[in-house]
Amino acid sequence: MKALCWHGTGDVRVDTVSDPKIQEPRDAIIRITASGICGSDLHLLNGYMPTMKAGDILGHEPMGEVVELGSAVHNLAIGDRVVVPFTIACGNCFFCRKTLFSCCDTSNPNAEMARKAMGHSPSGLFGFSHMLGGFSGGQAEYLRVPFADVGPLKIESSLPDEKVLFLSDIFPTGYMAAENCGIEPGDTVAVWGCGPVAQFAIQSAWMFKAGRVIAIDRVPERLKLAQTAGKAEVIDFSKEDVYQRLQEMTGGRGPDRCIDAVGCEAHAPSTIGVIADRVSAAVAPSDQMHAVSEAIKCCRKGGTVSVPGAYAGLADKLPFGAFMNKGLTLKTGQTHMQRYMKPLLEKIEAGEIDPSFVVTHRVKLSDAPAAYKTFRDKKDGCIKVVLTP
Repeated sequence: MKALCWHGTGDVRVDTVSDPKIQEPRDAIIRITASGICGSDLHLLNGYMPTMKAGDILGHEPMGEVVELGSAVHNLAIGDRVVVPFTIACGNCFFCRKTLFSCCDTSNPNAEMARKAMGHSPSGLFGFSHMLGGFSGGQAEYLRVPFADVGPLKIESSLPDEKVLFLSDIFPTGYMAAENCGIEPGDTVAVWGCGPVAQFAIQSAWMFKAGRVIAIDRVPERLKLAQTAGKAEVIDFSKEDVYQRLQEMTGGRGPDRCIDAVGCEAHAPSTIGVIADRVSAAVAPSDQMHAVSEAIKCCRKGGTVSVPGAYAGLADKLPFGAFMNKGLTLKTGQTHMQRYMKPLLEKIEAGEIDPSFVVTHRVKLSDAPAAYKTFRDKKDGCIKVVLTP
């Protein structure tokens, strides 16, 4: 089959690789009909995620048709149309029973590698390094899905792929980010980033009855989408000081809830910050903490900072004194996908939201390497890419 494979920093290629096979009784094989390119895929492209190997198949936002089932999978049938969550969960362990599916104790076969880096292993993830399982991803023609009796969500309506595809990751991720904020009716919510996850965090903040949503970015088409589709007020951080502007907008109190939907490749607001990052990286590799640091500085006392943005390593110069002295709450985590997929599908079916509003580019799998670079470089108005085999 054809699949998009990682070959090093900045180097992804469409290769011919072996077709996936059933390996365990709870496996399924899916013929991919659509797959997204996620912002966190760019962390892989740009070399931020350790334990990648040449030839690894990328992609964690897939959906498709069931073509083969293991003997223990009884809730799916050949021909079923399914969305596959990016987190892999067994459904039976201590954490899965608590619906903390991204903390599954069972699904990462390389758990010891993750334990050495993090203290404990999170769940396995599709297409996201060997430390997180070494599972092949879904930017391919076919995908092996472990624990298929727990993960895939059956789509029984005639909704087109683009309306349900993002149940694989970014819609539930934005929704959990808003939920983690503990939004109270009337709260002011500030969202760092206006990429796809941020767009869904904005939409979800309104679902939790926010009073105002303020979105922060520097890319004009992303800011415009936050305004038009998200009904958010916006700040262009390349033109305004974010802290000062937020203080003006909130009467000096600061936003009640802040969401860092950027992650470990946040851009500094000045060349000084960029230079500082390069100096730090030359000494010891670390994530860029601009967005979450600014969120901590801006958030009102006693407020909440939610971090759906992906981080991979160490934090350099995080303002922890401000975090502690202001009495802030921080909530993070990979998304507990299986908790959210069905309820959010019901919102789509009810017409409350059409997630396809974020799609700007539709390309064939064969054109994926070029699409990665367009997405990374924010060219051609690119906000979200959908691949079809």
